Amino acid sequence: MLTLDHLVVVAPDLAKGVAHVRDCLGLDMPEGGRHPEMGTRNHLLRLGTSTFLEVIAVDPEAAPPARARWFGLGDAARVQADWEAGRRLRGFVARTDDLDTLLAAHPDLLGTAATMTRGTLSWRFGLRPDGTWPADGAAPCVMDWGDRPHPAGTMPDFGARLDDFSLTHPEPEAVAALHADLGLTDPPRIEPDPALRWTARIATPSGLRTLT
Repeated sequence: MLTLDHLVVVAPDLAKGVAHVRDCLGLDMPEGGRHPEMGTRNHLLRLGTSTFLEVIAVDPEAAPPARARWFGLGDAARVQADWEAGRRLRGFVARTDDLDTLLAAHPDLLGTAATMTRGTLSWRFGLRPDGTWPADGAAPCVMDWGDRPHPAGTMPDFGARLDDFSLTHPEPEAVAALHADLGLTDPPRIEPDPALRWTARIATPSGLRTLT
C-alpha cells in the first residue's frame, strides 16, 4: 500500500518558500530542520494526523552532499524556472511499509533506498541517481518511516487540513495508470492540460485556500 504522506513546495530559498505559503494560506510554517545527507533544510505545516506540508530548499550553510540532492534541488536553474512559472507545489511524497519491494518493482522510476535524517528523526527514502522527481513530479517520491509514530502528530496544529489535491498533465490517463500500477491509495484527481501543475485546496481557520 502506498499512501499520501506529505506535499512538497520546492523553493529557491526557504524565505521565499515560507512567504509563498503565507501568501496562499495565511499561515506561518514552523521550522523543521536540516538534512545533512542532502544539504537541505525545511519548514513544516501539519495538515492532519499523518499528513503535512513541507517547504524545502538548499541549506546554504551545509556542505554539498556526496550524491545528487533530492527533489531536483541540485539543479538551481530548474528550481528557479519552475518557481517563476508558478510550479511551486512541486509534488508529493507517499509512504509505504514495504519500501524495498516497491523499489525493486520500479527501480528506474523510483530509485534506490537511502537513509535520511533530520535531528533525531530518521527514515528510508527512494532516491533516483540524479535526484530528480519520478516522472517529473507526476509520480511521488516514496519513503518508509519504519515503526516510529508519524511525525505529524508532534507538529504544532494551526488548524490546516488538506481538502483536495489535484494534478494537471498532458497525459492524464497515463499518469492515472502509473498511480494504479504503484498501488497508490486515494490518488489525486488528474485533469488534462499542456502543463504539469499541482494544486492543493487546504482548509484553514480563515476558510478554504489554494496552494500552487
